[in-house]
Amino acid sequence: MPMELYLDLVSQPCRAVFLFARIVRIPFEYKSVELASGQQYGEEFGQISAVRKVPVMKDGSFILTESVAILKYMAEKFAGSVPDQWYPADLQKRARVNEYLSWQHSAVRAHGSKVFWFRALVPILTGSAVPKEKMDSALEDLTQSLNMFEKKFLQDRPFIIGEKISLADLVAIVEIMQPVGTGLDVFEGRPTLSSWRDRVKKEIGEELFAEAHKSIMNVDTLPQTFEKNGMLEFLKPRIQKMFN
Repeated sequence: MPMELYLDLVSQPCRAVFLFARIVRIPFEYKSVELASGQQYGEEFGQISAVRKVPVMKDGSFILTESVAILKYMAEKFAGSVPDQWYPADLQKRARVNEYLSWQHSAVRAHGSKVFWFRALVPILTGSAVPKEKMDSALEDLTQSLNMFEKKFLQDRPFIIGEKISLADLVAIVEIMQPVGTGLDVFEGRPTLSSWRDRVKKEIGEELFAEAHKSIMNVDTLPQTFEKNGMLEFLKPRIQKMFN
């Protein structure tokens, strides 16, 4: 029986899990959880995960949350068929993958997500643009994270750990693409980052990459979704706390 993956591809971590499973051909059943519709707060999903976040993996009776944990679980469970490059057995190469996965939470992920919220969601939920000083600060934080990504983690290598793509690159690309969905070209003026993106897309496959990012590249449909399902009023107080 294939494992079940509870996903919404608007979410960066969900895209990483989805892409990895598809790339290495791990059998799974896709279970859609529409975050914009509030399905994560429903009783049915609550029985799957008390965390009420996606992704969630259900492998038989075993339930696992957190995308990095899920990615490592899949790589290790299917180690016989998953190419070693994704989560190398070599101690130091694996450590480099883990190093990036640990760092990115408070850097590229945090800053890219904040810019996405500020550009795509906050204006919908509050009816007004984010104050300029807050937007400028968020963009500067993202710029600094991308600078560090290039300087420390990418350097002059084709991929983060060397000549081959790994889980680190997969997690990096989905996070860096998040603000791109709002119309912000984070690759402009960054030839190193742009070349790396092109290599990652080629390794993933152009069609699969586009499939995974289709939702995030159409975030302009979110206002209608929020209005239709009542999530607009639910989220407003939470968003307002960000500016108090």
